[in-house]
This record gives sequence, structure tokens and C-alpha cells, in this order.
Amino acid sequence: MSNIYEQDLSRNDANFAAFTPLSFIERTAAVYPERLAIVHGDLRQTWAQTYARCRQLASALSQRGIGLGDTVAVMLPNTPPMVEAHFGIPMTGAVLNTLNTRLDPEALAFMLDHGEAKAVIVDPEFAAVMAKAIGLRQTQRDILVIDTEDALYTGNVQRIGSLTYNELVASGSPDFEWQMPADEWQAISLNYTSGTTGNPKGVVYHHRGAAMNAVSNILEWDMPKHAVYLWTLPMFHCNGWCFPWTVAARAAVNVCLRRVDPKAIFDAIRTHKVSHYCGAPIVHGALVAAPAELKQGITHQVKAMVAGAAPPAAMIEGMEQLGFDLTHVYGLTEIYGPAAVCVKHEEWDKLDVGERARLNARQGVNYHLQRNVTVMDPGTMQPVPADGETMGEIMFRGNITMKGYLKNPRATQDAFRGGWFHTGDLAVMYPDGYVKIKDRSKDIIISGGENISSIEVEDVLYRHPAVMAAAVVAKPDEKWGETPCAFIELKAGAQVTAEDIIAHCRLHLAGFKIPRAVVFGDLPKTSTGKIQKFELRKLAGSTQAINV
Repeated sequence: MSNIYEQDLSRNDANFAAFTPLSFIERTAAVYPERLAIVHGDLRQTWAQTYARCRQLASALSQRGIGLGDTVAVMLPNTPPMVEAHFGIPMTGAVLNTLNTRLDPEALAFMLDHGEAKAVIVDPEFAAVMAKAIGLRQTQRDILVIDTEDALYTGNVQRIGSLTYNELVASGSPDFEWQMPADEWQAISLNYTSGTTGNPKGVVYHHRGAAMNAVSNILEWDMPKHAVYLWTLPMFHCNGWCFPWTVAARAAVNVCLRRVDPKAIFDAIRTHKVSHYCGAPIVHGALVAAPAELKQGITHQVKAMVAGAAPPAAMIEGMEQLGFDLTHVYGLTEIYGPAAVCVKHEEWDKLDVGERARLNARQGVNYHLQRNVTVMDPGTMQPVPADGETMGEIMFRGNITMKGYLKNPRATQDAFRGGWFHTGDLAVMYPDGYVKIKDRSKDIIISGGENISSIEVEDVLYRHPAVMAAAVVAKPDEKWGETPCAFIELKAGAQVTAEDIIAHCRLHLAGFKIPRAVVFGDLPKTSTGKIQKFELRKLAGSTQAINV
């Protein structure tokens, strides 16, 4: 029998509405219509104008038969159409699929087929590769191709679509009566993992999770109304960690950036008084290593968010010296980007820089609106002791977790076994409840029966003043099974030998943890700046890895 609070108190249209980030832009356009929403080159677009264009986009797509459960793919840099796509496409009931702009035609063709895209919006910079991808599709399904135009793009323009983005938007109505999702569990976006073997998996986000992560970003970052957000993080990566929706909720400013480099970032910070930006450690590291003249003239507070890999202590120290307030967050595609944060405490300010960096390098605790993050033994599904030493696997549960993998029930079931999302990241839990990654399960180096954390070795390498970026992987060894192999990208103008690197490591590491091979050169990276270790593993057993 139900209790008294379950009798005649049913859910209805008056007391319940689906939680969706689409409502954020609706409110902001009504309350702050003349506030600046988008900056791109000479373009200045208000929230009223942006909302109207999003409704026009939704209207135009609806007129062309796109609606509930359909997929619309976009291959765009951080430009105004990418911001608008995050609202206009789901306003039709369709699902937004943001494609990685660095992928090859074969991978893109798979995604277009697997996601059953009915339309694709393409920037001219990527038209050639998209044309090849469309030609490589295995299905004969018609696909509407829309070309965007951008005055800041100076390369060759190849039209591959039947109309331009502006023509499409102009054909729609700014008064389009879009509908809230009937269910907040409804899909809002599709993001493909950067799988290193086999085909990538399609991660499906729901409206509730997108809205909750967007709000959590505000809570964890103390993000004020009318903040100025610089798009250094690709919006195709986990929907820009849900920040297109966060920025709308705060009536903030999107400062678009086609290409990321230190000069462009510092110029934008000075010119537009940027208050917030996100990026992988490589982005922040590039700012720290930039020439002093680029850093001049920034007198206001800038908040930065870092994720994608555990930031080395040296980089955290460098950001503090730059005067930027760095927040370390952690997540994966399957949890909408970051869903854990290393919350800083006032008493940490009294510690020396090295100790603060050590504490801030941890992955931290769950976001406000994510139910939980813990470290468990994947075999027993029991929490490991919170002693900072016992290793287990990081697991999440809660609203900021994917619906599952598209058309892949087996992978979905495996990822959610035991009622938790399994990250594959090996970590420890500290007595204060903070999580710290020790390694990806596949990145642990087993040498002579001893486990070596590649992250620990990398952290030492980053302390060397000549090192810009570093990655350590296992190199096959007849005697030890595996030994550490270090790949190092040096700072501009730096000169250092492999012997110098080894000597540096001897000062900070046990003998068995010291790299037995060192390779210098540019490191392969994803479009978000994350080092591609799977490529380095291929090289680790080759003649390019010189033993020292």
C-alpha cells in the first residue's frame, strides 16, 4: 500500500518539466536579450539574436523532415554555428553529433553510418575530408550537407553541400515553437570515444545529464553571471564539457577561437577580458612556456580548468606563477567530460608551492550533481581502504553518466556492471575522500614483477626545465618483461641529452622506475591536446627508441 504522500499527488504538467539545458538559453534571451553572447572576429551577437538564430535553425531542419530521434552531425571548429548547433539541433528533438575535426575519412564514414546521420554541417576547412567520408559510407541513405562560411578562414573554400548554413538559418522562422523534451532521459547528443582499437563507441547523453553537468560547472567553478568564456577547448569534445550550455545559463560570453596557440589565447584574454577557459595540460603548459612578452598586460583574474590527464606538479606551479587560478577536474566521455573536481581548501594556501601542487594534482571528489565517485576493487566490487596506497578502479554513478553505448548493449552492460560505471583508471582513495589516479590499467608498466606508474615517472620528467611534454610507456624487455620508455618534447631552443634526462630521474626515482630508453621529438596528440599513448606504444619497441 502506498503512503499518504503517494496518494492523489501525481506528476502533471503544472508541477513537473523535463530538466534540459535548452531552457537555459530561453531564459537568458528573455532576461538579458541585449547582453553579448558570441564574439568571433568582428562579429558581436546578443543573446536575443542567438536564441532567434537557434530557433531558425530548428525550424529549417524541421521543415526538411528532421525531428525526434534523428541524428544531425557537425564538423566544425569553435565558431558561432557550433554554439548554435548545441541548441538548434536538439530543439527539433534530434540528437547532436559533434565530430572530431582531426579524424580521417574512414573513421568519419563509420560514425555517419553508425549514428545514421540525416544531415551534416561542415566548416570549409574540413570539406575535403568530409566529402571523402560521405563517399565512403556503406549505406545509401540520403544525407543533407550544409556548408558553413567563416570570414576568419583563409584557406581554400570547397562547397560540398546543397546550401550554406546562413541560407539554411534564413529559411527558418525565429518564432519557431520548439518543444521541450517529453522525457529528460531523451537523447540530446552523441559523442564517439577515441578508441585505439576497433571502431569507436557512440556515447549517448541525455537532457538531464547535460543540464546537471552544465550547472555543476557553475557550482564547482563559482562561475558568475556574465563571465567571459574563451573557447580553447574543442566543442566537439564531450560537447565542450557541456560549457555551451553552462555559458548560456550564466548569460555569459562565448569568445570563439578557430585555432589554439599561446599568442591567440593571451591576445583574447587581454582584448575581451576573458575570465574563464578550459584545456588539457598541454594547453596550459604552452601558456606557461610562452615568451614573457606574450604574457604582458593581463591585470584581471583568470580562472582555468584542466582535465584530460593528471597535470604534472611543475605545470601547476607554473600556472600559479602566471597568476591564473587553476581548477583540476577529471572525467571521461562517458560522464559528460568532467564529473569530479579537486576542490581546493583555504588551509592549502598556507602550504608551500610543492605541497599545494601535490594536493591539486589529485582527481578529487564528485561534482555536486553527480551521485558518487569511488575507488573499488573491480573483482569484489568493494571499496578499497582510504589509505592513499591501496589501488583500485575509479567508478562513478549518478545522473551525469551516459545512457549507454549506441547499438552496443554488450559494451554498455560491461561498463555498468555492478551498478557502477567502470572508468578503467587505476587509483587510490585518500583519508580525506579524494581520489588520485595512479594510471590507466593499460598504462601500468610491469618490470620484473614490480608495478611502475607511468604518471609518477612523467611527473618527474616534467620537473626538468627543458621538458615541454612527456609521456612514458612500456618497452618490451627480454630480461625484465617491460621497462619504462620516455618520449619527450622539448621546449623551444632547449638542448638536453638522454643522459641528462636519466641523471635527472636518478635524483627522484627508484632505480627500477628510471626510463631505460629516451626518445626526443614532437609527441602525437589528439585535437584536445591529450597525448596519444597508443601511438607511442607502437614506437616503443622500434629502433626509434634508443637505449641509453
